[in-house]
Amino acid sequence: MAGPEKALSTGIVSGNRRREREDVANRARLIAGGLHQLGVRPGDSVCILMRNDITFLEAVYAVMTLGAYAVPVNWHFKPEEINYVLKDSGTAVLIGHNDMLNQVRDAVPAGITVLSDVPPPEVVAAYRIDPALCRTPENAVDFETWLARQVSYNGPAVPQPQNMIYTSGTTGQPKGVKRFAPTPEQVAHSEEMRARIYGVTPGVRASLPGPLYHSAPNSFGIRAGRAGDVLILMPRFDAEEFLRIVQDEKIENAFMVPTMFTRLLKLPENVRRQYDVSSLKHIIHAAAPCPAEVKRAMIEWWGPVIYEFYGSTESGAITFARSEDALSKPGTVGKIAPGAEIRFLGEDGAILPQGEIGEIYTRIGGNPDFTYHNKPEKRAEIDRDGFITSGDVGFIDEDGYVFICDRKRDMVISGGVNIYPAEIEAVLHGVPGVQDCAVFGIPDEEFGESLMAVVEPQPGVNLDATTIRSELKAALADYKVPKRIEIQSGLPREDSGKIFKRRLRDPFWAAAGRRI
Repeated sequence: MAGPEKALSTGIVSGNRRREREDVANRARLIAGGLHQLGVRPGDSVCILMRNDITFLEAVYAVMTLGAYAVPVNWHFKPEEINYVLKDSGTAVLIGHNDMLNQVRDAVPAGITVLSDVPPPEVVAAYRIDPALCRTPENAVDFETWLARQVSYNGPAVPQPQNMIYTSGTTGQPKGVKRFAPTPEQVAHSEEMRARIYGVTPGVRASLPGPLYHSAPNSFGIRAGRAGDVLILMPRFDAEEFLRIVQDEKIENAFMVPTMFTRLLKLPENVRRQYDVSSLKHIIHAAAPCPAEVKRAMIEWWGPVIYEFYGSTESGAITFARSEDALSKPGTVGKIAPGAEIRFLGEDGAILPQGEIGEIYTRIGGNPDFTYHNKPEKRAEIDRDGFITSGDVGFIDEDGYVFICDRKRDMVISGGVNIYPAEIEAVLHGVPGVQDCAVFGIPDEEFGESLMAVVEPQPGVNLDATTIRSELKAALADYKVPKRIEIQSGLPREDSGKIFKRRLRDPFWAAAGRRI
């Protein structure tokens, strides 16, 4: 039921806090001036360890102003994982929320300037943060005190590179996707494509319920924060609260993942009917497969405002699907986006004809190229004649619609988050009593897929799932700890002796009636 009319918010909003775009721009210039005084120059990296916050975006804008790379750090990472990103990125400055910095203080390498900000009230409430953790760490400088001493940056305009997002690798070490500074033509192409894909145009009223450390939400938030009439940041996703925001703020656009759709659809019908969502115009989702029945239900509820793109941090948006496409071609990720190219390659590397399933290789000519920071050889491994692959397998039908069938590699996408089993298996092999193991994705109603580990004990050793889970939690971010752990002897093996992982995985997917 719609509430009384009230003035709509403008600027960037989080909880009860609001900053107009002019104030955001002024603070960003002050931050840029301070970072420049700290020695940040074009091509350098500045790491950001924050939950969704207005200051997060201001810091990103400041770093981009200097022609440097903002590096959002996944705050789910354990201290050793954060330490790796800080070292690998070569950052000299880390900007973070107090509570997180207090928990990873020993993981910050010597010599890094730490600017620490108090987490805002809505974040403290959403995550039930212990007030004792909200004090400024001993190794840090209070951010607002530091900012009050700075002078606005007034240096020359420089090309602004995209943020450097760390995406996990099959070796277990994250890789920084470092896109080169764009030319003016590439900037124009990029903005045109993102306006089309994200639906972000001047004056739009947008909401971001997903985390800013992820690639696509980060890109969406940066643009909506600059161009939009309002951008509402959610500290964390809550289905009914999202509906309230849409109704009260007349939200038109949002970036979401299928897990959010599932949670919205689980709300009781009488709760769903309470909220007016007629303002919605363009809801874009990506990052994980969306079951056809979930998308159909969302379109029936919200109307033909659901859009999807397929791509990766490395490639950008390769395909684009409208609601009409989802209804007429259930399961499609859409048609090839303007400027994008796709090839489907067979095992021998030959380009396959229409309708045949092959590994997907893509490129967007208008995008600036990228490398993996400090790992150019990893970039070369995924390249074939200028086209790159993320290991997905699919085909294009006679009407030009692309379908994703499977993943050639072992990557698991759970709730829109990429997880690589090799990293988890490496930790499992270090658990006392473990002979061998296999980690893979199985169907999950809410998250699309979840992690399962099958562990083979050493002869005569009794293992239990609780102990194994405890060992994993000590070394890995919680979302990397398998939801299901089973102890089995005599695991199926290939002739080479390697565990035949597909024989363990496939029965779960056969029962679900899908393959990803």
